[in-house]
Amino acid sequence: MRSFRNDRVFGGKPVLGIAGETDRRAFLRMAGLVGVGATLVAGGLGSVVTSAIAAPAAGDAGDLEILNYALTLEYLESDFYTMGLAKKLVSGRELELITEIADHESAHVTAVTALIKQLGGTPVAKPAIKYPDETFKDKAGFLKAASTFEEVGVTAYHGQVGLIKSGDVLGAAASIAGVESRHAAVLASLMGGAPFPAPIEKQRTKDEVLAIVKPFLS
Repeated sequence: MRSFRNDRVFGGKPVLGIAGETDRRAFLRMAGLVGVGATLVAGGLGSVVTSAIAAPAAGDAGDLEILNYALTLEYLESDFYTMGLAKKLVSGRELELITEIADHESAHVTAVTALIKQLGGTPVAKPAIKYPDETFKDKAGFLKAASTFEEVGVTAYHGQVGLIKSGDVLGAAASIAGVESRHAAVLASLMGGAPFPAPIEKQRTKDEVLAIVKPFLS
């Protein structure tokens, strides 16, 4: 498995500002369960989200913690794409594709928040987010960060999804994995890389996830 250095995303500088040490510790702890970029409800929503939210049973405490971890990451992804699009760094077909990805991430925030509430949990608040100056300096930097985000998310997600206990949450998780993989493929292609680098998705261990996530937390 390829390793990822901390400085590959945002130069290894803190990005997320989480209010309260308790929330920060919980986020770091859950980084070993779900990877950066992991989402548990499908972009485009539809019947998968409906069936997951309609589950009558109260959510498992571990699953709710995973969902809140995922929500924190979705806040970051949604904000990242919103900021990038506002800088007008891309145009044409690139703009069309990234706008759709941004719409997906915004929908993820809404859907995961709703699912947490339906399962009896309390959604975490959006953290303060601050990007290094070079993140949106030019198109190349923006696309590189986006591509790395998506690739890290897919591999970490596939490595830890088995820890989810609820069948309904797991079903929603499985459905979104394909969407996130498509995001990664699109961005890799825009960067001139391989949109499908392996016949089987790679996985990322807890330690590898933590090594990438920690630099984002202030």
